[in-house]
Amino acid sequence: MLALFYIFIGVAIGVSVWQITRILNLRESIATDKDNAAQGKYAMAFMAFFYAMMIYCLIYMNVIMLPESASIEGEHDDNLFDITFWLIGIVQFIMQFLIFYFTFKYRGSKDRKAKFYADSHKLEFIWTITPAIVLVGLIGYGLWQWNNVMDLSSDEDDAIVIEVYSQQFRWDARYAGADNTLGLGNVNFIKGINTMGVDMSDKNSADDKQVTELYLPKGKKVHFKFRSQDVLHSAYMPHFRAQMNCVPGMVTEFGFTPKYTTEEMRNQPEVIEKSIGINKIRRAKGEDPYIFDYLLLCNKICGASHYNMQMKITVVEEDEYNKWLSEQPTLSEVIQ
Repeated sequence: MLALFYIFIGVAIGVSVWQITRILNLRESIATDKDNAAQGKYAMAFMAFFYAMMIYCLIYMNVIMLPESASIEGEHDDNLFDITFWLIGIVQFIMQFLIFYFTFKYRGSKDRKAKFYADSHKLEFIWTITPAIVLVGLIGYGLWQWNNVMDLSSDEDDAIVIEVYSQQFRWDARYAGADNTLGLGNVNFIKGINTMGVDMSDKNSADDKQVTELYLPKGKKVHFKFRSQDVLHSAYMPHFRAQMNCVPGMVTEFGFTPKYTTEEMRNQPEVIEKSIGINKIRRAKGEDPYIFDYLLLCNKICGASHYNMQMKITVVEEDEYNKWLSEQPTLSEVIQ
């Protein structure tokens, strides 16, 4: 596919150079009806190629897209993407056809004179109001989804509270203990093994649990809080359709509810197909096979080792999650 792309680029450059040389010679020649007819046919041929490439990408390159949302809230992100994609796709297909077809149909001819058409208030109204209404609908849906993810007050008592702490170039996480309240944290408290800067004098800190891998229960709302030790990072969980900047000196947050365990996601047809494609490449390189896992990534270019900022996320049933969490030591056991 990459070789085909290079060939296409080379042909496009060659055609561009040829057309430029023709343009430079316009003073010496005048386009004839034969030239105009040829250019019209070229436009139709390019339209056919253009549509073929679009259809190819839609069908055969769909495997590189993310599988369906692994969170309940992320379903609305997928809906918004699908609506936008179909709207743009339909308009794209229609407009590209009109552009190329009109280039052919209304090509220059010495027997035909161009018609002067000043304006049409009706047309202006239609193509101004229609996009405005569509945009209002899309933006309204987007704002509703934003509030859906950011409004955490309604289920605060039931949600699992987890702090995600970023620094160059790693992630740490802290689970609220039995009180479901995180102790205060500040970079001024960083000392020795207290790498997240937790204020151990805060009574809520004693039962908190610090980990280097995230475990989440299926079907349970998770309330994430983010801090940064040094520079601007971005907590990105693509399969859950969630992303939030981690800003030094402040706490940012969002929440979502996982709807598929890691094992259930691995068995989805889209994930299986993608894994097969990845492992075909890895086998050719002599690398170990790829097994799907949810990941927390940094989506900001935060320094030279930015690519190392990954944390594994494992989604399990609630019973298994509770068992795992009970096995993790509290900060009071580790630090004091």
